[in-house]
Amino acid sequence: MSRRQPDVPALVEAARAGQPRAVARLITLVENADPALREVMERLAPYTGNAHIIGLTGSPGVGKSTTTSALVGAMRARGLRVGVLAVDPSSPFSGGALLGDRIRLIDHALDDGVYMRSMASRGHLGGLSWATPQALRVLDAAGCDVIFLETVGVGQSEVEVAALADTTMVLLAPGMGDGIQAAKAGILEIGDVFVVNKADRDGVDVTMRDIRGMISLGERKEAGQWRPPVEKLVAEKGDGLADVVAALDKHWEWLQETGTLQQRRERRAAEEIEAIAVRTLRMRMGTLDGAGDLAALAEAVVAGEQDPYTAADRIVEHL
Repeated sequence: MSRRQPDVPALVEAARAGQPRAVARLITLVENADPALREVMERLAPYTGNAHIIGLTGSPGVGKSTTTSALVGAMRARGLRVGVLAVDPSSPFSGGALLGDRIRLIDHALDDGVYMRSMASRGHLGGLSWATPQALRVLDAAGCDVIFLETVGVGQSEVEVAALADTTMVLLAPGMGDGIQAAKAGILEIGDVFVVNKADRDGVDVTMRDIRGMISLGERKEAGQWRPPVEKLVAEKGDGLADVVAALDKHWEWLQETGTLQQRRERRAAEEIEAIAVRTLRMRMGTLDGAGDLAALAEAVVAGEQDPYTAADRIVEHL
């Protein structure tokens, strides 16, 4: 029995009209790498590039989902349409995910101006799902003014979010060793805005001082460079939320005024194109036969009958 092909033009039109089911269907096509995905992206392309994509990253337990919920409320109070992509860790056995972020975002579940989607990382490193870039395009084209991209919470390896976000917000919390973590490569470099959540706990001033000190050490002195602010927040109560939103607004304005937004998005597009090309090549490698059969070449390399460079050349010749 053949599978019914999706009506892509109708789905795109419905998504553009703000119909959640159509948006959900399009993102499902993305996650499943459906053959219709090429047509989907082609039809969505003219409508993308308008949303402010804000990435939220940080160690597990700092309150990313609670902070996301608070920020969604603040944006909705402005009358903005909001999208949320929350990437949860996958089970190494089943490939499934708990998708627990929806529990913390339940306050916005009935708001038709908010679209939430939980995605499993499916073993992808860097805190994101491989399908994230295309899913962001769907939400952008569907008319979201702001899109929050919340990563799984894998600590220092979670730097990949910076490649997909216009603004990257790094969340920290007192008493979790985050001041020391920020001194290491990765987290410090990707942050556009630093937020110390759970600021009603002891040690918040020490954490704030540590982060500001680390930013100063790595700060570039060129005129016009962005200096990441460090804000306090108690997300559960909303204390400090206005200052965090103001910092995000200020960074968005700076991106546009300096041309940095265009530069970041061009770099993002280049990386997305490269990723799609590599994925396509890997799929083709799996269908090769004869001299280009990957399994046979691997066996020959292990047996010492061929070196890996020659084997790789043979695969490239047959692509």
